[in-house]
Amino acid sequence: MIPFSILDLSPIAEGHTVGEALDASRRMAQTAEASGYNRFWLAEHHGMPGIASAATSIVIAHVGAATSRIRIGSGGVMLPNHSPLVIAEQFGTLEALFPGRVDLGLGRAPGTDMRTARALRRNLEASADSFPRDIIDLQRLLGPRQEEQAVIAVPGNNSNVPLWLLGSSLYSAHLAAALGLPYAFASHFAPDQLMEAIAIYRERFEPSEQLQQPHVMVGVIAVAADTDAEARHLFTSAQQQFVNLRRNVRRPFPRPVETMNGLWSDVERMGVEHTLRYAVVGAASTAEEKLSRFLDETGADELIISTPVHDVEARLRSIELFSGFSGVMRPVQ
Repeated sequence: MIPFSILDLSPIAEGHTVGEALDASRRMAQTAEASGYNRFWLAEHHGMPGIASAATSIVIAHVGAATSRIRIGSGGVMLPNHSPLVIAEQFGTLEALFPGRVDLGLGRAPGTDMRTARALRRNLEASADSFPRDIIDLQRLLGPRQEEQAVIAVPGNNSNVPLWLLGSSLYSAHLAAALGLPYAFASHFAPDQLMEAIAIYRERFEPSEQLQQPHVMVGVIAVAADTDAEARHLFTSAQQQFVNLRRNVRRPFPRPVETMNGLWSDVERMGVEHTLRYAVVGAASTAEEKLSRFLDETGADELIISTPVHDVEARLRSIELFSGFSGVMRPVQ
């Protein structure tokens, strides 16, 4: 049995406001905590009308204030968009507010289109190339002060916020192994290199002060409902969203539809179905069976689920249903 966690993008549902999206994230975190989930992470994206978590550390504080036990953090912060010092100060502040509960998951992608990335980073190429060095700098800023250390993060210094490396490629597997960090693979939208990345990470892992043994988290899109038909209906929102991403169409998170016929081409359908091939969709018994097979295949140490459902009540219901999978979930003590 392994721990389950939640990945939230604070979806701005069609017909709803940013404020309502952030309130839904608060309710999701409270439901996740009450249901025994291990972590509640938020993801950094920019310039997307369907996602409200751009100011990621602020939204983490929002859900942290509404909960008391569940770990909170980023899944992830896109480090090349920021200086390590700024992130150390932000997450040092979060750790001071919510002691012993904060995770800092780091990614290398921009989390947006390239024009917005340039507006965020100023020097796009240099920021991406310096990613490994920035991680090491961030570790120093969050760790105990060294005698020769001139730049200090306050808050941040000696907060020792645990770092995670996030990725969807073999590059991230190599880097996480070399740095001895826990590794989260984005199999919920990038399935192709999952098994190879896990193998590389485990084979090449070097123990570190933070972590002595490799720890792999895998992601799935997860939509559960009282019936298979209802879950498939709810899942059409995610399918539409991925079609819109492929078309570079930016819209709020769409309402579900009765059928996807006529909304996508055959090529788009095949592409989206391939991208979402690990999605777990169905009634509780159907979803638990699918999820058990996936976890057996990966041998993962932890699972993180993303629940892209338009209606917040149905989203909360899905989280509760997944928490009842007694054969695979280990509740947090």
